[in-house]
Amino acid sequence: MPTVLAINPGSATTKLGLFRDGKEVITKTLEHSGELHAADVSKEHDIEVRRSAVVGFLRENGIDISTIDAIACRGGILPPLESGTYVVDDEMVDYLIHRSPVDHPSNRAAPLGAELSMGKVPVFITDPVSVDEFWELSRLSGIPQIERRSLLHALNMKAAARRVAQEMGKDLTDLNFVIVHLGGGISVGLQMEGRMVDVNNANDEGPFSPNRSGELPVGDVVEMAFSGKHSEKQLISRYTKQGGLFAYTGTDDLRKAFELSQNDNNVSQVIAAMAYQIAKEIGGMCAVAGGEIDAVVLTGGMAYSERFVEMIRSYVSRFALVTVEPGENELLSLVEGAERVLNGTERAKKLKEGVVRR
Repeated sequence: MPTVLAINPGSATTKLGLFRDGKEVITKTLEHSGELHAADVSKEHDIEVRRSAVVGFLRENGIDISTIDAIACRGGILPPLESGTYVVDDEMVDYLIHRSPVDHPSNRAAPLGAELSMGKVPVFITDPVSVDEFWELSRLSGIPQIERRSLLHALNMKAAARRVAQEMGKDLTDLNFVIVHLGGGISVGLQMEGRMVDVNNANDEGPFSPNRSGELPVGDVVEMAFSGKHSEKQLISRYTKQGGLFAYTGTDDLRKAFELSQNDNNVSQVIAAMAYQIAKEIGGMCAVAGGEIDAVVLTGGMAYSERFVEMIRSYVSRFALVTVEPGENELLSLVEGAERVLNGTERAKKLKEGVVRR
């Protein structure tokens, strides 16, 4: 029965989960209060704050790191990679601390895991956001200076696909899915025979979401950018943190929006438009798959809303079976990746092996 510690850092929190034989033993979200909010906090100090908090958590719960079979960490912003589980080694740690193009909290996970393990326990990541299995046609944007990038909620989407394949009693490589992550950002991906060959970048493309604007008319965006009324930082925040449902209704919580919609038809229309745009994106993926889709898989936090799921299902159920795997289940998905390596069903790759594009 393997025992695995999962680590998932947020901007000011670190989520931990101890799992034994795939079952949750204990989970905890460590709050780092104001320790990480200062602008001049170094990456090394950030990792040390988290390490000290995790060590305290382990000590309080009588957990000896040497009794753990593996540490499973959230994958950070790495180069474009093949899907799968990767060994955390010195090269990966160096990349995440010194060379990653984006300074993101998830970049702290693997270095933190490596420090905790002290070389005594294997450390892994699984399916980071940079998983890249694109068809070459998927990369063309419309102008050669801008390439479409494969950035997605890979961890949850890949894990949901595995669960659905298992429920169907089939091998993942024999199935074609459209997988929809319904969270703060929305990713709609086409997975053909186990490979995610196309997906919208949730920050820049596709349907609007609870707090992201999705695709916008280019001309209007350019006009706004050069109006002199907004800084670059303000515009990026408007489109990626204050757009979508939030921009129209003042809330990015779908549950709250449904409550508001009882007395405000405009809010009802916004929710309906979000479902409509999601359905359009699903339909496009079904089209480029030639209609050969075994299931549409809905996952993420908003998939808990039966009402919202039914709004999407009403558009797309004629394309394929619609299955629902609600929630993000990130800690469990990380653990399952480590367990596949520990039980020999998957070989953990090293960073250099998995890089598909530089």
